[in-house]
Amino acid sequence: MSEFAPPNIAPAQDDSSGVIPEPVREAPEPAPITDQEVGEYREQDRYLPIANVSRIMKAAVPATAKISKEAKECVQECVSEFISFITSEAAEKCQMEKRKTIGGEDILYAMTTLGFENYAGTLKIHLAKLRQHQTASTASNNARSGETAEGNAGE
Repeated sequence: MSEFAPPNIAPAQDDSSGVIPEPVREAPEPAPITDQEVGEYREQDRYLPIANVSRIMKAAVPATAKISKEAKECVQECVSEFISFITSEAAEKCQMEKRKTIGGEDILYAMTTLGFENYAGTLKIHLAKLRQHQTASTASNNARSGETAEGNAGE
């Protein structure tokens, strides 16, 4: 089993016998993480899930078309890098403005700054629609909560 003795946690007793208790040995440090393990961990964290990328790619081609594994992996890497590129620019802006949260406008700013203004216009429309939908959902949820509270109060 273990080559280490369990630590003695009992209070020291002075029995004046002159015997010095054996010091407890500490457990050895765990093996350091290798560069290869760090690389594998980072690769998993950096890339979007291949299933999500594949689903989006399949939606963009005819149903009879096939997409190779190599193509999916290439797009996965490119899309993940693109997202990191845009996000880092938006994060820089937030840091300069002493903010911690990246918002939709920060992403649009980053895209325009990095030369993707052709896409920023379309995304601005989508962002407005998303906010409109969120506002409508919140109002709808609040109305339902109010109805439930009123219904329970009458009982």
